[in-house]
Amino acid sequence: MTKISPNNFNPELVSMMRSVLEAASAHVDTASGKPATPAIKVKMASRILATAAAGVTDAGQLQSAAIEEGLCPAD
Repeated sequence: MTKISPNNFNPELVSMMRSVLEAASAHVDTASGKPATPAIKVKMASRILATAAAGVTDAGQLQSAAIEEGLCPAD
């Protein structure tokens, strides 16, 4: 997997990551029974960015990573 600098994220990838965050947030809302807090959404977005920077650009994999982050207990 080739790493991607966030400076080199193309507009399509950014748009897809935004959609992934929305879908993952909705999943976390449903799974937890309450809306994801802004702090949880920030953690999820950070995970999406880090995963994409590591070279993962598949929407399903990014969504899974975000959901995992959103459902894990707070530190």
